[in-house]
Amino acid sequence: MSNFEVQVLRLPHGADLPLPAYQSEHAAGLDLLAAVPADAPVTLAPGARAMIPTGLAFALPPGTEGQVRPRSGLAAKNGVTVLNTPGTIDADYRGEVQVILINHDTVPFVVTRGTRIAQLVVAAVLRADLRQVTSLDTTGRGTGGFGSTGAT
Repeated sequence: MSNFEVQVLRLPHGADLPLPAYQSEHAAGLDLLAAVPADAPVTLAPGARAMIPTGLAFALPPGTEGQVRPRSGLAAKNGVTVLNTPGTIDADYRGEVQVILINHDTVPFVVTRGTRIAQLVVAAVLRADLRQVTSLDTTGRGTGGFGSTGAT
């Protein structure tokens, strides 16, 4: 797979933070950092959510999207995750990327400046041409919904 360029604009409140980076040779996601003020961390009470700024805006290539996903370590160690998972950054969006974090733990979680809060995966997008029909082909699963393909 080849690399492609994604333009990144650092906003004034994120100017001193490092750009998102892959943390290992084959990592799929770039870590996004919290661009909250150093003197004003955000405390997420148990059950609370907040939009956390990244201080970045992106120009994704046409035919791609940015998927904002949770960091597994943050979820496993602190019970903090991304609320709208995955969040989608459309290729034509040019505003600041913010991450909606939620605290599922029983203790408060403090988001400080530079905390790795989520990961950004840039992925190809297929666009569908919808065609209305009067019936669908049959499959072995049929109309079986949640939990219909195996034991719970």
